[in-house]
Amino acid sequence: MTLLDPTAAFAELGHIKLDEANLDQVLSRVADLARRTLPGASEVSVTLIRGSDAHTAAYTGPLALTLDEWQYDHGRGPCLDAAAAAATMSVPDMTKETRWRDWANQAADAGAGSSLSIGLPVQEKVTGALNVYSVDPEAFDDDAVALAQTFAGYVAVALANAHLYDTTATLAQQLRAAMESRAIIEQAKGIIMGERRCTAEEAFSLLRKVSQDSNRKLRDVATALVAEAHGRSTTDGGRSH
Repeated sequence: MTLLDPTAAFAELGHIKLDEANLDQVLSRVADLARRTLPGASEVSVTLIRGSDAHTAAYTGPLALTLDEWQYDHGRGPCLDAAAAAATMSVPDMTKETRWRDWANQAADAGAGSSLSIGLPVQEKVTGALNVYSVDPEAFDDDAVALAQTFAGYVAVALANAHLYDTTATLAQQLRAAMESRAIIEQAKGIIMGERRCTAEEAFSLLRKVSQDSNRKLRDVATALVAEAHGRSTTDGGRSH
């Protein structure tokens, strides 16, 4: 495979349009770019960690996913340690590795020769690691490590921006849903006030009681009431012609 010029890869990372790509898509592009850019890379993955929950958010092949998940099962390994320390963890030769001996033995049996994990500080409560695996031992020399670290720096910025954009977009959706709920509840209150000649507070109390008694969300109760009133209005209108 002909390697992608690092400058072109960095440019592509910098031109990701967050309004056209969600977080999962950004991570997939990051993993694929790393595999095509970093010398010695056979497979690449991206680990994300929130609290004690670690998962592989993107990967280019089954070996990378398997080696990641074995680390999660062990509760330790180069990608977890790299994420925790925001550092670079290199395993030059799986058969000689002593820091994570059990995992390295499994990795060697699965066909991995060496690995490189670089910590990615994504957000305050989210960390991660860029994991580069090779089927060959001693696959990553000093130049390859330096390039991977530079690549990871670009990735960290892209991920932080994507995570922020994703979070902001989710918040906007939640706010929009909340405003829509409020509007429909206000409509329902108005209907009740008109029919029962009661106050807004009494109308809301009635809605809430129906919600609790029927074990339905307040918005759903309000929506049903507004729809019923609209149906009656349409029927009555039709009869009047």
